[in-house]
Amino acid sequence: MVFSVLKTNRFRNYFIADIISGFGVGMSTIGANWYLMDRTGSMTAVGLMLSLNVVAGFLISAFAGTFVDKWNRKTILLWANVVRAAALLLIAGAFLGTGFHVEYLYAFAAINGMGWALYMSASRSLVQELLPEKELIHGNSLIEISLQVGMFMAGGVSGFLYKYIGFEAILLLNAAAFLVSSLFLSRISYAAMPVEQAEASFFESFKAGIQYLAGRPSLFVLGIVSIIPLVTTMVFNVVLPGYVSTSVRGDSVVFGLSDMCYGIGGLLSGFLAAPLARKLTQHGTILIIFLVSVLNLAAIAFNSTVILLYIGCVLIGLTNSSLRILITTTLMESVSKAYMGRATSVWMGISLLLQTVSATGLGVVIDRYSPGLGFILMAGLMFAGLVVYYVLNSKSPWKQTIEA
Repeated sequence: MVFSVLKTNRFRNYFIADIISGFGVGMSTIGANWYLMDRTGSMTAVGLMLSLNVVAGFLISAFAGTFVDKWNRKTILLWANVVRAAALLLIAGAFLGTGFHVEYLYAFAAINGMGWALYMSASRSLVQELLPEKELIHGNSLIEISLQVGMFMAGGVSGFLYKYIGFEAILLLNAAAFLVSSLFLSRISYAAMPVEQAEASFFESFKAGIQYLAGRPSLFVLGIVSIIPLVTTMVFNVVLPGYVSTSVRGDSVVFGLSDMCYGIGGLLSGFLAAPLARKLTQHGTILIIFLVSVLNLAAIAFNSTVILLYIGCVLIGLTNSSLRILITTTLMESVSKAYMGRATSVWMGISLLLQTVSATGLGVVIDRYSPGLGFILMAGLMFAGLVVYYVLNSKSPWKQTIEA
C-alpha cells in the first residue's frame, strides 16, 4: 500500500513538510506568472522571468549536488527554507514600499530557481536515506502526492488570493509556508549516511560524480529521459497564461483552476502509477503513459473550451507525474546513495539548460502566433521522450549494479 511508508514518523514528517513547501512554491509561482502578464500584457516578459528562474537554478546546480553529497541533507533543507523565507519577506516589503517593479519579480524568479534546484537534489537524496529500496516506489508516489496536493491547493486559491488580496500577500504566505515546513523537517530523526570521501576536496567530489555517470551511459540517458516531463511542465507554465487569456477567454480564476486541475492529475498519479506498473510492467507502463501524453497535448492545442482545458490539464498532470514516479524510482534503485545528489544535480542542470533555451523563445513565438503552438511543441517533446526511452530499453538494459 502507498500509505504504508507513513507509519514511520520520520517519513511522515518529511511528507507533511513537502506538502507545505509545495503549496507555498506553487502559490507564489502561479501568482507571479499572472501578476507579470496582468501588469505588462506580454508573454515575452513571462518567458524572460521563467528563463531567469531556470538560469539561476542551472548555475547553482553545477555545485549543488556535490554540496548535498558532502553535508547533512536534512540540515541543508532546513537552512534553504529559512533563507528563501527571508528573501521573500524582503521582496514583499519592496513591493509594498515602492509599488510594482518588474525587477522585483526577476529577483523572485532567481531566488525561486536557486532554491528549487538545491531542494530537488537534497530532498530526493534524503528520501533515499529515509526509505529501504523496496519502499522507494511508494515513497516516490507519496512525494508526488505531496507535491501535487500542495500545487493543486495553490492553484485553487492563488487566483482568488491574487484577485482579492494581491500578490504581496501571496509572497508573505509563501514565506510562512517555508518556515512551517522547516518545523516538520526539524522533527525528522534518522541515522544520517556516513559521507564517503569526506576529506576529499569539493573539486575532487564533483569530478568523481561526473566520472560515476560517464561510466554508466545507459543510466545517464535514462536520467535525461526523466527530465523530459519537467521540461514539459515548464513549457506548460509558459503557455498556460496566454492560452487561458486568448484561446478559452478566461481570467485569473480560470487560470488558477486550470493549474489546480494539473495538480489533481498529479495527485491521482500517486495512487495509480505503482499499481499500474505492478499489473503491467514498469517498462510497458512508461511507454503507454508517454503515448497518452502525446495524444492529449496534441488535442489541447486545438481546443477552445474551458471544460476540455480542465480535463486536458488533469491528464497532463497525471501523465507527467506518473512518469516522474516510475522513472525516478528506477533511478533511485540504480544510483549509489553516495552519488545521488551529484547525479540528480547533473540531470537537473541539463533540464534547466533546456528550459533556459526554450522559455524566452517560446514566449516570443506565442506572442507572434498562438498559445496552441506551445502545446504542439510539448507533444513533440514527449514524443521524443517516448522514442528515446523505447530505443534505450530495446538496445540494452538500463539498470546498473549499485556500488557499495
